[in-house]
Amino acid sequence: MNYEVKSILESLLFASPRPLSIGEIRQVFSGVADKSEDLAIKAFKKLKPNEIEQELNILRDEYEALGRSWRLTCVAGSWQFVCQPEYAPWIRFLTGEKPRPPRLTLPALETLAIIAYRQPMTRAEMEEIRGVSVDGVIGTLLERKLVEQRGKADLPGRPTLYGTTSDFLQYFGIASLDDLPDASELRRYTPAPLQTVVPDADSEETAQTELPLDPSGKPMDNVPETENSAEEKNTEPNTDSNSNQE
Repeated sequence: MNYEVKSILESLLFASPRPLSIGEIRQVFSGVADKSEDLAIKAFKKLKPNEIEQELNILRDEYEALGRSWRLTCVAGSWQFVCQPEYAPWIRFLTGEKPRPPRLTLPALETLAIIAYRQPMTRAEMEEIRGVSVDGVIGTLLERKLVEQRGKADLPGRPTLYGTTSDFLQYFGIASLDDLPDASELRRYTPAPLQTVVPDADSEETAQTELPLDPSGKPMDNVPETENSAEEKNTEPNTDSNSNQE
């Protein structure tokens, strides 16, 4: 019998009650090859992951071209058949309504986006980008299993690092983080260091006039009297003597 990898993949995906990763599919091919005496089946033991992925992509394109009510998709690195979203009302009626978790709030989505593009990162780094505390938001994301702890940062205090999970990929229906929309600005973002405001030339000149500096560069509290200022004092009219003469 002539076996086709594509047909075997199709049967596995239809029969499986859950999504299958390429690694799991390869284990099936290898396990069956070890137990079979058929040389055609044993040949599948040499299948490489990229060959399996190539066949899956061909299947996906074929189903898309047929325009059926279902399609083959890869979510979080695992492949599965799913129905087109426009048929959801009939499927929900058949299977029954299932309670769905509440939608993420805008602060939660913002924090989740920062983590997704910059992971792994600490709470302090998130707060530096958002400008507000993320303690409550992180708790929600951990509870929803959209983020997880990724060890400790090599920084003072050893703060916890956070990253996204496979549930995050399933929540947004993407195969991997590479499928995220382009956000090059967020990827390149580097928090700006604290800057010292430098006065302009006019204000600096005014400051020097009002408060001179000593040779060491420190402001002088007691300004010594210069020769010019002394001469100005000597040339001032003596109003007392003039009034006496009158």
